[in-house]
Amino acid sequence: MRFSVNIPNFGDFADPRSVATVATAAEQAGWDGLFVWDHVLHRQHQGRPFGDPWMLLTAAALATSRIRLGTLLTPVPRYRPQQLARQVATLDHLSGGRVIFAAGLGGPVEDEYRSFGDTAEPRVLAERLDEGLELLGRLWSGEPVNHHGRHYEVRDVTLLPATVQRPGPPVWIGGFWPRRAPMRRAARWDGAVPLFETARHGHVPDVAEVRELVGYVREHRAARAERPFELVLGGATSPDAARARDVIGPLRDAGGTWWDERQLQTGPDLDRLTPVLRRVEAGPPVL
Repeated sequence: MRFSVNIPNFGDFADPRSVATVATAAEQAGWDGLFVWDHVLHRQHQGRPFGDPWMLLTAAALATSRIRLGTLLTPVPRYRPQQLARQVATLDHLSGGRVIFAAGLGGPVEDEYRSFGDTAEPRVLAERLDEGLELLGRLWSGEPVNHHGRHYEVRDVTLLPATVQRPGPPVWIGGFWPRRAPMRRAARWDGAVPLFETARHGHVPDVAEVRELVGYVREHRAARAERPFELVLGGATSPDAARARDVIGPLRDAGGTWWDERQLQTGPDLDRLTPVLRRVEAGPPVL
Protein backbone atom coordinates (compact mmCIF):
# COMPACT_ATOMS: atom_id res chain seq x y z
CA MET A 1 0.00 0.00 0.00
CA ARG A 2 1.19 3.52 -0.80
CA PHE A 3 0.53 6.65 1.23
CA SER A 4 -0.21 10.21 0.15
CA VAL A 5 -0.94 13.59 1.72
CA ASN A 6 -4.02 15.55 0.64
CA ILE A 7 -4.34 19.33 0.98
CA PRO A 8 -6.78 21.95 -0.36
CA ASN A 9 -5.70 24.72 -2.72
CA PHE A 10 -6.92 27.48 -0.41
CA GLY A 11 -6.10 28.99 2.96
CA ASP A 12 -2.44 28.56 3.86
CA PHE A 13 -2.03 26.30 0.82
CA ALA A 14 -2.92 29.03 -1.65
CA ASP A 15 0.77 29.96 -1.25
CA PRO A 16 3.04 27.77 -3.42
CA ARG A 17 5.78 28.09 -0.81
CA SER A 18 3.58 26.39 1.78
CA VAL A 19 2.82 23.57 -0.64
CA ALA A 20 6.54 23.17 -1.37
CA THR A 21 7.17 22.97 2.38
CA VAL A 22 4.60 20.18 2.77
CA ALA A 23 5.96 18.36 -0.30
CA THR A 24 9.51 18.46 1.02
CA ALA A 25 8.43 17.23 4.45
CA ALA A 26 6.33 14.46 2.90
CA GLU A 27 9.23 13.20 0.81
CA GLN A 28 11.61 13.27 3.75
CA ALA A 29 9.13 11.48 6.03
CA GLY A 30 8.55 8.63 3.57
CA TRP A 31 5.17 9.47 2.02
CA ASP A 32 4.62 8.37 -1.59
CA GLY A 33 2.47 11.19 -2.96
CA LEU A 34 1.05 14.68 -2.54
CA PHE A 35 -2.33 15.66 -3.95
CA VAL A 36 -4.02 19.06 -3.98
CA TRP A 37 -7.60 20.11 -4.62
CA ASP A 38 -8.60 21.83 -7.85
CA HIS A 39 -11.20 24.53 -7.13
CA VAL A 40 -11.72 28.00 -8.52
CA LEU A 41 -14.69 28.59 -6.22
CA HIS A 42 -16.03 26.73 -3.20
CA ARG A 43 -18.51 28.94 -1.40
CA GLN A 44 -18.27 26.91 1.80
CA HIS A 45 -14.70 28.22 2.01
CA GLN A 46 -15.30 31.63 0.46
CA GLY A 47 -13.29 34.48 1.93
CA ARG A 48 -10.07 32.48 1.89
CA PRO A 49 -7.35 32.91 -0.75
CA PHE A 50 -7.25 30.23 -3.46
CA GLY A 51 -4.22 29.14 -5.49
CA ASP A 52 -4.02 27.62 -8.96
CA PRO A 53 -3.37 23.89 -8.43
CA TRP A 54 -0.93 23.56 -11.34
CA MET A 55 1.21 26.40 -10.00
CA LEU A 56 1.09 24.80 -6.54
CA LEU A 57 2.17 21.46 -7.97
CA THR A 58 4.96 23.14 -9.92
CA ALA A 59 6.37 24.38 -6.62
CA ALA A 60 6.03 20.87 -5.18
CA ALA A 61 7.77 19.32 -8.19
CA LEU A 62 10.71 21.71 -7.91
CA ALA A 63 11.08 20.89 -4.20
CA THR A 64 11.04 17.08 -4.56
CA SER A 65 12.49 14.24 -6.60
CA ARG A 66 10.55 11.10 -5.66
CA ILE A 67 6.94 11.52 -4.57
CA ARG A 68 4.05 11.33 -7.03
CA LEU A 69 2.11 14.55 -7.62
CA GLY A 70 -1.36 15.42 -8.82
CA THR A 71 -4.76 16.86 -8.14
CA LEU A 72 -7.60 15.16 -6.31
CA LEU A 73 -9.39 15.90 -8.44
CA THR A 74 -9.52 17.97 -11.61
CA PRO A 75 -12.99 18.81 -12.98
CA VAL A 76 -12.23 18.11 -16.64
CA PRO A 77 -15.50 19.67 -17.95
CA ARG A 78 -14.44 23.01 -16.47
CA TYR A 79 -11.29 23.17 -18.64
CA ARG A 80 -10.45 23.49 -22.30
CA PRO A 81 -8.82 20.12 -23.12
CA GLN A 82 -5.90 21.70 -24.97
CA GLN A 83 -5.07 23.94 -22.01
CA LEU A 84 -5.29 21.05 -19.55
CA ALA A 85 -3.20 18.78 -21.78
CA ARG A 86 -0.44 21.41 -21.87
CA GLN A 87 -0.48 21.90 -18.09
CA VAL A 88 -0.31 18.19 -17.30
CA ALA A 89 2.40 17.48 -19.88
CA THR A 90 4.51 20.39 -18.62
CA LEU A 91 4.25 19.18 -15.03
CA ASP A 92 5.05 15.62 -16.10
CA HIS A 93 8.27 16.85 -17.71
CA LEU A 94 9.19 19.10 -14.82
CA SER A 95 8.70 16.27 -12.32
CA GLY A 96 10.43 13.60 -14.40
CA GLY A 97 7.25 11.62 -15.00
CA ARG A 98 5.71 11.73 -11.52
CA VAL A 99 2.22 13.02 -12.36
CA ILE A 100 -0.98 11.16 -11.54
CA PHE A 101 -4.06 12.65 -13.18
CA ALA A 102 -7.26 12.33 -11.14
CA ALA A 103 -10.46 13.50 -12.82
CA GLY A 104 -14.17 13.87 -12.27
CA LEU A 105 -17.06 16.30 -12.52
CA GLY A 106 -15.82 18.28 -9.54
CA GLY A 107 -18.05 20.34 -7.39
CA PRO A 108 -20.02 21.87 -5.96
CA VAL A 109 -21.29 22.18 -9.52
CA GLU A 110 -23.34 25.29 -8.74
CA ASP A 111 -20.17 27.02 -7.51
CA GLU A 112 -17.69 25.75 -10.07
CA TYR A 113 -19.89 25.93 -13.17
CA ARG A 114 -23.11 27.94 -12.88
CA SER A 115 -21.38 30.80 -11.02
CA PHE A 116 -19.45 31.42 -14.24
CA GLY A 117 -22.36 31.06 -16.65
CA ASP A 118 -21.71 27.40 -17.49
CA THR A 119 -24.18 24.55 -17.38
CA ALA A 120 -24.57 22.54 -14.18
CA GLU A 121 -26.53 19.76 -15.92
CA PRO A 122 -24.93 16.48 -14.75
CA ARG A 123 -25.61 14.65 -18.03
CA VAL A 124 -23.85 17.33 -20.09
CA LEU A 125 -20.94 17.53 -17.68
CA ALA A 126 -20.56 13.75 -17.75
CA GLU A 127 -20.48 13.81 -21.56
CA ARG A 128 -17.78 16.48 -21.47
CA LEU A 129 -15.82 14.49 -18.92
CA ASP A 130 -15.79 11.31 -21.00
CA GLU A 131 -15.05 13.07 -24.27
CA GLY A 132 -12.42 15.24 -22.58
CA LEU A 133 -10.61 12.26 -21.06
CA GLU A 134 -10.37 10.48 -24.39
CA LEU A 135 -9.15 13.66 -26.06
CA LEU A 136 -6.54 14.30 -23.36
CA GLY A 137 -5.04 10.88 -23.94
CA ARG A 138 -4.66 11.64 -27.63
CA LEU A 139 -3.23 15.13 -27.02
CA TRP A 140 -0.64 13.70 -24.60
CA SER A 141 0.60 11.32 -27.30
CA GLY A 142 2.57 13.85 -29.34
CA GLU A 143 0.80 12.57 -32.46
CA PRO A 144 -1.47 14.56 -34.79
CA VAL A 145 -5.03 14.82 -33.50
CA ASN A 146 -8.24 15.36 -35.42
CA HIS A 147 -11.39 15.22 -33.36
CA HIS A 148 -15.00 16.09 -34.11
CA GLY A 149 -17.11 15.34 -31.04
CA ARG A 150 -20.31 16.48 -29.41
CA HIS A 151 -18.51 19.05 -27.26
CA TYR A 152 -14.97 19.48 -28.57
CA GLU A 153 -13.26 19.89 -31.94
CA VAL A 154 -9.57 19.66 -32.82
CA ARG A 155 -8.27 20.23 -36.34
CA ASP A 156 -4.89 18.71 -37.21
CA VAL A 157 -3.12 19.62 -33.96
CA THR A 158 0.07 18.09 -32.53
CA LEU A 159 0.94 19.16 -28.99
CA LEU A 160 4.61 18.76 -28.07
CA PRO A 161 6.22 17.63 -25.95
CA ALA A 162 4.32 14.45 -25.28
CA THR A 163 4.11 13.40 -21.66
CA VAL A 164 7.12 11.62 -20.20
CA GLN A 165 4.91 8.75 -19.09
CA ARG A 166 3.66 6.63 -21.96
CA PRO A 167 0.96 6.42 -23.12
CA GLY A 168 0.24 9.11 -20.53
CA PRO A 169 -0.01 9.67 -16.78
CA PRO A 170 -2.16 7.21 -14.83
CA VAL A 171 -5.78 8.38 -14.86
CA TRP A 172 -7.82 7.96 -11.69
CA ILE A 173 -11.55 8.72 -11.57
CA GLY A 174 -13.37 10.16 -8.59
CA GLY A 175 -17.01 9.99 -7.56
CA PHE A 176 -19.38 9.25 -4.73
CA TRP A 177 -20.20 5.66 -3.85
CA PRO A 178 -22.79 4.06 -4.06
CA ARG A 179 -23.39 6.00 -7.30
CA ARG A 180 -22.53 3.46 -9.97
CA ALA A 181 -21.76 5.59 -13.03
CA PRO A 182 -18.48 7.12 -11.74
CA MET A 183 -17.15 3.69 -10.77
CA ARG A 184 -18.05 2.25 -14.17
CA ARG A 185 -16.07 5.13 -15.65
CA ALA A 186 -13.17 4.40 -13.26
CA ALA A 187 -13.12 0.77 -14.39
CA ARG A 188 -12.21 1.96 -17.89
CA TRP A 189 -9.15 3.82 -16.59
CA ASP A 190 -6.34 3.23 -14.09
CA GLY A 191 -7.85 3.83 -10.68
CA ALA A 192 -10.79 4.89 -8.54
CA VAL A 193 -10.84 7.65 -5.92
CA PRO A 194 -14.20 7.20 -4.22
CA LEU A 195 -15.80 9.36 -1.61
CA PHE A 196 -18.63 7.74 0.29
CA GLU A 197 -22.08 9.10 1.06
CA THR A 198 -21.61 7.66 4.56
CA ALA A 199 -18.02 8.93 5.01
CA ARG A 200 -17.35 12.38 3.62
CA HIS A 201 -13.90 13.93 3.17
CA GLY A 202 -11.65 13.05 6.10
CA HIS A 203 -13.85 10.28 7.49
CA VAL A 204 -12.71 6.66 7.22
CA PRO A 205 -14.95 4.55 4.94
CA ASP A 206 -16.74 1.42 6.08
CA VAL A 207 -14.91 -1.80 5.17
CA ALA A 208 -18.08 -3.52 3.96
CA GLU A 209 -18.81 -0.66 1.57
CA VAL A 210 -15.26 -0.82 0.25
CA ARG A 211 -15.63 -4.53 -0.45
CA GLU A 212 -18.88 -3.88 -2.30
CA LEU A 213 -17.23 -1.17 -4.40
CA VAL A 214 -14.24 -3.42 -5.22
CA GLY A 215 -16.57 -6.17 -6.39
CA TYR A 216 -18.50 -3.75 -8.57
CA VAL A 217 -15.38 -2.36 -10.24
CA ARG A 218 -14.01 -5.85 -10.89
CA GLU A 219 -17.25 -6.81 -12.63
CA HIS A 220 -16.81 -3.90 -15.04
CA ARG A 221 -13.09 -4.22 -15.58
CA ALA A 222 -12.79 -7.52 -17.45
CA ALA A 223 -11.53 -5.92 -20.68
CA ARG A 224 -8.66 -4.15 -18.86
CA ALA A 225 -7.89 -6.70 -16.16
CA GLU A 226 -4.28 -7.04 -17.32
CA ARG A 227 -3.46 -3.44 -16.37
CA PRO A 228 -2.74 -2.37 -12.77
CA PHE A 229 -5.65 -0.68 -11.04
CA GLU A 230 -5.44 1.54 -7.98
CA LEU A 231 -8.11 2.00 -5.32
CA VAL A 232 -7.45 5.19 -3.38
CA LEU A 233 -9.09 5.42 0.03
CA GLY A 234 -8.64 8.21 2.50
CA GLY A 235 -9.38 9.77 5.83
CA ALA A 236 -7.73 11.20 8.92
CA THR A 237 -5.61 8.83 11.00
CA SER A 238 -3.62 9.12 14.20
CA PRO A 239 0.14 9.60 13.99
CA ASP A 240 0.32 6.67 16.41
CA ALA A 241 1.43 3.76 14.19
CA ALA A 242 -0.56 1.03 15.93
CA ARG A 243 -3.81 2.99 15.90
CA ALA A 244 -3.37 3.92 12.25
CA ARG A 245 -2.62 0.28 11.35
CA ASP A 246 -5.84 -0.86 13.00
CA VAL A 247 -7.80 1.59 10.81
CA ILE A 248 -6.05 1.07 7.49
CA GLY A 249 -5.16 -2.63 7.64
CA PRO A 250 -8.71 -3.90 7.04
CA LEU A 251 -9.13 -1.42 4.16
CA ARG A 252 -5.95 -2.68 2.53
CA ASP A 253 -7.20 -6.25 2.92
CA ALA A 254 -10.49 -5.21 1.28
CA GLY A 255 -8.61 -3.97 -1.81
CA GLY A 256 -7.25 -0.50 -1.08
CA THR A 257 -3.88 0.19 -2.71
CA TRP A 258 -3.36 3.83 -1.64
CA TRP A 259 -4.17 5.58 1.63
CA ASP A 260 -4.69 9.33 1.19
CA GLU A 261 -4.23 11.17 4.49
CA ARG A 262 -6.79 13.98 4.81
CA GLN A 263 -8.01 16.50 7.33
CA LEU A 264 -11.71 16.63 8.13
CA GLN A 265 -13.36 19.03 5.67
CA THR A 266 -15.46 20.46 8.49
CA GLY A 267 -12.54 20.70 10.91
CA PRO A 268 -10.46 23.76 11.81
CA ASP A 269 -7.17 22.34 10.49
CA LEU A 270 -8.19 21.67 6.89
CA ASP A 271 -6.27 24.55 5.31
CA ARG A 272 -3.74 25.37 8.05
CA LEU A 273 -0.07 24.64 7.43
CA THR A 274 1.09 23.99 10.99
CA PRO A 275 -1.22 21.07 11.95
CA VAL A 276 -0.95 19.50 8.50
CA LEU A 277 2.83 19.71 8.62
CA ARG A 278 2.82 18.15 12.09
CA ARG A 279 0.91 15.12 10.76
CA VAL A 280 3.09 14.86 7.65
CA GLU A 281 6.32 14.95 9.64
CA ALA A 282 5.06 12.10 11.84
CA GLY A 283 5.26 9.92 8.75
CA PRO A 284 2.87 7.56 6.97
CA PRO A 285 1.20 4.63 8.69
CA VAL A 286 3.21 1.42 8.93
CA LEU A 287 1.40 -1.78 7.92
